[in-house]
Amino acid sequence: MIFGDYKYYLVVFLPGLLIGLWAQFRLMSTYKRYSQEPIANGMTGAQAARHILDRAGLVDMPVEEVDGHLTDHYDPTKKMLCLSSDNYHGQSLAAVGVAAHEAGHALQDQVGYSMFNLRMALVPITKFASMAWMGILLAGMFLAHGHLGKFIWIAVAIFGVLTLFQLITLPVEYDASARAKEQLVRLGLVREDERAGISKVLHAAALTYVAALVNSVLELLYLVTAARDDRS
Repeated sequence: MIFGDYKYYLVVFLPGLLIGLWAQFRLMSTYKRYSQEPIANGMTGAQAARHILDRAGLVDMPVEEVDGHLTDHYDPTKKMLCLSSDNYHGQSLAAVGVAAHEAGHALQDQVGYSMFNLRMALVPITKFASMAWMGILLAGMFLAHGHLGKFIWIAVAIFGVLTLFQLITLPVEYDASARAKEQLVRLGLVREDERAGISKVLHAAALTYVAALVNSVLELLYLVTAARDDRS
């Protein structure tokens, strides 16, 4: 019923796909451009992150290299900063910007930033929700016997958790970028003429989270509409 409806592809799937592709293109093109612009102080991303962490008193937090492209992340369970090889060794504006952003997440954890804590509290729930909502819909299609709408409402409630997670992620990511830029300037790791390039890289990265939220909201609204219109 739902995924066989052409309206789903016109209203949800296609717009979500296009927005996601646009955000990824912006990120890839911006990252590529500024990964080719060396930072004046010659620091690698790992060195910049190490400097920020040390100055914040996080001297025991490891900064590790991980495989993959733009797989950079902060692991709050292991209290570890993980940087992809390009950014770990890179001496570019992009590498330092991304590394500083991940260090920004460590600073959020250090000070107990409320939105960061809320996002982490939702992680186990979202892992379950990401699998359960589709299972509920499929069960409804085969077992509903004229009451599919009830199953859709259950899927709406579960999918709402995923949308909430995406919504909370936005301020967490933007705040981490703000902390990164503040630290890079305060510690004298970037020159005035380098700030714009780093801001563009971090802004492009944030757009991928905006795209994910838009996609999630479209999906949720469609599920709500399907539940209200169901006449089976």
